[in-house]
Amino acid sequence: MKNFTHAPLLVLALPLVAGLGLGAGGDQKDPCKQMAFEAYRSCTNEATSDLWLARGKCTNIADLTERIECITEAYGEFVEARSECWEIRGARLELCEDLGGGVYAPEIDPADFVAVIDNPYLPFIPGTTFIYETVDPEEVEHIEVIVTDDTIDILGVECTVVRDTVTVDGELVEDTYDWFAQDVDGNVWYFGELSLNYEDGELVDIDGSWKAGVDGAYPGIVMPASPQIGEVNRLEFLLREAEDVAVALSLDESVQVPYGAFSGCLQTEDYSPLEPDALEYKYYSPGLGFVLEIKPDTGERLELIDVIYN
Repeated sequence: MKNFTHAPLLVLALPLVAGLGLGAGGDQKDPCKQMAFEAYRSCTNEATSDLWLARGKCTNIADLTERIECITEAYGEFVEARSECWEIRGARLELCEDLGGGVYAPEIDPADFVAVIDNPYLPFIPGTTFIYETVDPEEVEHIEVIVTDDTIDILGVECTVVRDTVTVDGELVEDTYDWFAQDVDGNVWYFGELSLNYEDGELVDIDGSWKAGVDGAYPGIVMPASPQIGEVNRLEFLLREAEDVAVALSLDESVQVPYGAFSGCLQTEDYSPLEPDALEYKYYSPGLGFVLEIKPDTGERLELIDVIYN
């Protein structure tokens, strides 16, 4: 007699399999766009789950007026969250068009990587410290990027550890360890980060952390060997966590920062589908690296103020 113990589970799974676009005759949907739709479902389901949890908490409020206010606020947050999910979906679909669709799953062969990161637009030579600052009327953000002698093995690739500390008005708010490696062609890959976030001197979370090869995460090319105008690159990839992208806009920009004046700079536009309205223009000087970031919506500038070589 055949064993039909798992038949009900199979019946339930069939619609899910069909939703992956794995239909008869090999007629598959574009994986990139399909991923955008599935992530949208995940986002809206999370918003719905948060709503019901909030309603449950509101129900436990004794005062009727406060209870109604709590439920009203919960619905407002739900509507806002659903709207944000929709915007992110649209941004992902636009990105799929820019990238030409398909699966994003770069194959990593450790034999294709070298020990030194000397890409002219992003040289990470151990012992180098880059210091940046953003100054506005309300606060001073100070960032130190230290290229350490440490390495970490990720997917068999020996990655350079770059420590990035952020202080605001002298108080530590973020201490991040980024992992980079350069391939034989000169492309610099980003393999992940451990991000330690602080409030009032206390570690509060590690949000933003990810590692290539873990939970569906893949590395991205953070700096091509030879940037091409209009070229779009995923800088990192972990769905709903790390989806930063950059497009090269110019190879002949001139910038002025406290550390000096630079010409022939690469300009990129960096963004993430997770924050569709948060654009950043970044500038890289050949032989030196990252020198300036401008947020076009606010005009805020993160500028290179010093470089220390040990």
